[in-house]
Amino acid sequence: MSEKTILEQWRGVAYNQNADRNKLQQFWANYFNIEKSIYEQLLENPDEPVTGTVRELAEKYGQSVMTMVGFLDGINDSLLVKNPIETMDEDTTVSLAFDRELLYKNMVDARADWLYELPQWDRIFTPEKKKELYLEQKKSGTIVKPHKIGRNDPCPCGSGKKYKFCCGR
Repeated sequence: MSEKTILEQWRGVAYNQNADRNKLQQFWANYFNIEKSIYEQLLENPDEPVTGTVRELAEKYGQSVMTMVGFLDGINDSLLVKNPIETMDEDTTVSLAFDRELLYKNMVDARADWLYELPQWDRIFTPEKKKELYLEQKKSGTIVKPHKIGRNDPCPCGSGKKYKFCCGR
């Protein structure tokens, strides 16, 4: 069998079902702080194109290559052009050019309030726009059931008869 990709290594550590719960919680708490720091830097200059190899970006943000791959895995769905995260190695050139609205919505969807409440968003979106995006994302996961027609309700076909005597037969 071939060697594991960096992404597989990351997922093996991050989602290890056999790991000590306290160590895993500590791992994620540390990762979320790293993630927040990287997003703060990205959102400071959202128009600045950030590209480079995985290794270069890890060095730029002061992280290990594996942690950077974990970050890339998380942001990939919000990018304008997706990175080849399944197959990338340290020398793969990647881009962090993101869709602002999609990134914000994905942060809301992930319930990552420490990310979608970052003060940098205030320079990107108005409070009204942030609220609109927030509500739009929340509604997208809500299932709305249609009104059920009762037997004795007027028939929706407009005949004037009760449903049970018309279309409900």
